[in-house]
Amino acid sequence: MLIRRAHGDDAGAVSALIRSLAHFFTIAPDGAGAEQFLASVSEEALRGYFASPRFLYYVAEHEGQLAGVVALRDGSHLYHLFVAPACQGRGHARTLWRHAVATAEQAGMPIATVNATLYAQPMYERFGFVPEGEPQRMHGIAFIPMRMRSPD
Repeated sequence: MLIRRAHGDDAGAVSALIRSLAHFFTIAPDGAGAEQFLASVSEEALRGYFASPRFLYYVAEHEGQLAGVVALRDGSHLYHLFVAPACQGRGHARTLWRHAVATAEQAGMPIATVNATLYAQPMYERFGFVPEGEPQRMHGIAFIPMRMRSPD
């Protein structure tokens, strides 16, 4: 799997990937009420994120296809981590996670937080995150704020 920095030409494919997984985190199966979130992952919005110094986006390619995406916001918040359905269950999420961790550590800002979908919460717990409050329902999506577990 090849992981590289995302660029503007990736925005459409990344948007399509995230939207294809929206049913895992939108409250309504058809996405009703989540229009604000869906607009935030439009091709145009993603182009803006890719160009912003606040965000670092990386895409993973497997056999020439988009396999996943990972993004950091402000160096320490895991902003996005999505893997294409055809690539799930193959360790791609963990590989993208490790890439994000290494990137954050090189910048001197370890990853501290994530807003996890309830579907992905067990995966984030395996990565070392713990819930930091109750599940939230906002703007048509459901998530749980999580923080990296403190070293014992």
